[in-house]
Amino acid sequence: MPLLSADLTHFGNNLADASMLYPQQFKDIASLEKSAVAVSEISCWPNYQATPLHSLNNLAGQLDLDQIWYKDESQRFGLKSFKALGGAYAVAIQLRQRIFETVGQAASIEDLLGDKYDSIIKDIVISCATDGNHGRSVSWGCQMFGCRCIIYIHRDVSRARQQAIQELGAKVIRIDGNYDASVKQADQDATSNERIIVSDTSYAGYMEIPRDVALGYTVMLAEAVLQMKQSVPTHVFIQAGVGGLAAAVCAYFWELWGQKRPRFIIVEPVNANCLQQSARAGKPVVVEGDLETLMAGLSCGEVSLLAWDILSSGANDFMTIGEDAVASCMRLLANGEPAIEAGESAVAGIAAMIAACGDKQMAETLGLNASSRVFVIGTEGATDPELYQQLVNA
Repeated sequence: MPLLSADLTHFGNNLADASMLYPQQFKDIASLEKSAVAVSEISCWPNYQATPLHSLNNLAGQLDLDQIWYKDESQRFGLKSFKALGGAYAVAIQLRQRIFETVGQAASIEDLLGDKYDSIIKDIVISCATDGNHGRSVSWGCQMFGCRCIIYIHRDVSRARQQAIQELGAKVIRIDGNYDASVKQADQDATSNERIIVSDTSYAGYMEIPRDVALGYTVMLAEAVLQMKQSVPTHVFIQAGVGGLAAAVCAYFWELWGQKRPRFIIVEPVNANCLQQSARAGKPVVVEGDLETLMAGLSCGEVSLLAWDILSSGANDFMTIGEDAVASCMRLLANGEPAIEAGESAVAGIAAMIAACGDKQMAETLGLNASSRVFVIGTEGATDPELYQQLVNA
């Protein structure tokens, strides 16, 4: 068992009152009703199947916890990431809107997968910035539905992740800057060239599409709830970049379980902790600099405004983990029972949980004990196979 350290920012009921029901105004962002629509649509996509929910019984015993559930997204749609659900779903919604604006008819998912509106769709250009996985999902959605795609990546995105996007037919533009700079460049170029931005982060003047991306993510949560067979977790450790996934998980479980909802702990790399710093400041804070981390999918310095709306009310705690946690937790899962393929960004929740259980004071603060049932999401598999092998075999 690796000995890991973490930094905890605890707010308790000052930040999130467990007795508070899901606020009505948040249902404009995410709701169980809207999630059910996403589940209905995505389950019709070719090769859809629910991903596994593993019970990590051996690890739970070692940490003196009752249960650890690990939602394994390492093979989702062959893209090896939960993000396959969000970007492609938002692409489908944008194409439908453009079709309706053009011909005044509502297109079904069967229409998009067929050739009924190919003459309209083929000239539409979708674009976004990415650390890798979101851009791969958007590119895959564009390929599946037949529109064009331009993806922006920053200087630290690996060549393997760039190639994976290009293999899906997208044009890739690499900029000399960090993730936040690539978001700004993609938005600027989209305005100049009449492209549709499908981003997983929201900012002033851009709110609607990230909601659709987050709704796609809730498909895996609906699967997990069925797989847990009426059990309710006591804790959720969830990794965050801009916060879109974390907000989706928080909102879904909050509305579903109300006062029984689990304690919600946000986990970030120590060098890219925009949510933790925002929580400390009580308002969104931008983390400047290179944001360098092995957890490439979490290398974000600016929180999504939509995510902050939910997390500033619904999250209980904010943790950061160091780079030393990444490879050791990847190896732990790869050599476990069952053996799990977990990429660099997938292990943040597991790492934070292990670190908290190994620190008596932190465990007490978080209420982790022999009756705790912990839910984590393994958000990606080996999205950079060469790097994965290097880290697991180190």
